[in-house]
Amino acid sequence: MDRPGGDLRLPPQPGARHGMVIPAVELVERFSRSSGPGGQGVNTTDSRVELLFDPGASIAFSDGQRERVLTRLAGRLVGGRLSIVASGERSQLRNREAARERLVDLLAEALLPPGPNRRATRPTRGSQARRLESKKRRGEIKSARRRIPPP
Repeated sequence: MDRPGGDLRLPPQPGARHGMVIPAVELVERFSRSSGPGGQGVNTTDSRVELLFDPGASIAFSDGQRERVLTRLAGRLVGGRLSIVASGERSQLRNREAARERLVDLLAEALLPPGPNRRATRPTRGSQARRLESKKRRGEIKSARRRIPPP
């Protein structure tokens, strides 16, 4: 994994054939006190990390990649920026690494090309017959529950 504070490297994958490098200047890290584990040090160290990345302004993506990432991550973007928070570790360094790993995973998933379109198929004659037979059986069960009309 890359060292925190440096460029972020995405490995080669579908959607980014040669891999990708996100320059360190596009990544903003903010630190604050974590509410998680840390014992006495939790009140004194800024171990919580918030990693901010603006995929719309990144020079690392081609136009097609940028459009795909923005579409797929639209629900996670706040003000056009992707925010990842890591506070599970006691160490700021490990939280920085965890946040960077999560960003790599999110971007790798967002860059994947769309899967093949579904081809519409028709139900088989046998499956149609089974469906109608089960509907008929169910109707008979329900009609048997009704009151029998007087003669």
